[in-house]
Amino acid sequence: MPKLSPVQQHFILHWGEMGTRWGINRTVAQIHALLYLSPKPIHAEEIADTLDVARSNVSNSLKELQGWGIVKRVHVLGDSRDHFESMKDVWEMFRMVLDERKKREIDPTLRLLSECIAEAEKDKETDDYTEERLRELHDFFAATTAWYVQVRQWPTAATIKFVKLGDKVLKLLGLGG
Repeated sequence: MPKLSPVQQHFILHWGEMGTRWGINRTVAQIHALLYLSPKPIHAEEIADTLDVARSNVSNSLKELQGWGIVKRVHVLGDSRDHFESMKDVWEMFRMVLDERKKREIDPTLRLLSECIAEAEKDKETDDYTEERLRELHDFFAATTAWYVQVRQWPTAATIKFVKLGDKVLKLLGLGG
């Protein structure tokens, strides 16, 4: 990738900062931003040179991004090095990130809440209020997860239309507007 333009630099730095706020390593987020903006796959050495980060850091970051499913390794004809490219469809990328966060954060929380509720039912020391709070949180996560699983199956066009409806959904449900 040629020298970064000021706009590219600005976006990559911002994406790295946002990554830290989302609990993602800054370099991982910056590499993702660089790959997202790149019209062609980039090899690891070029990523390291462009972002001025250690090659080992690039390697670990690429593994993490591949684990999220939003970056893949590709081969370029005439070049034996591995190249990498980011998913370009922002809607599908968002879905992949949500899937991964659900798997890493929500699913274990739901399992823990189920275990805590089962323990609370058997444990005489657990007060009713605590058990009620745990059930409410469990029910919330269960309901939102079930909703996500349904919406995840929708075609992208349907998801976009649904998101753009905004407050019109309330009117359709007779709840405001």
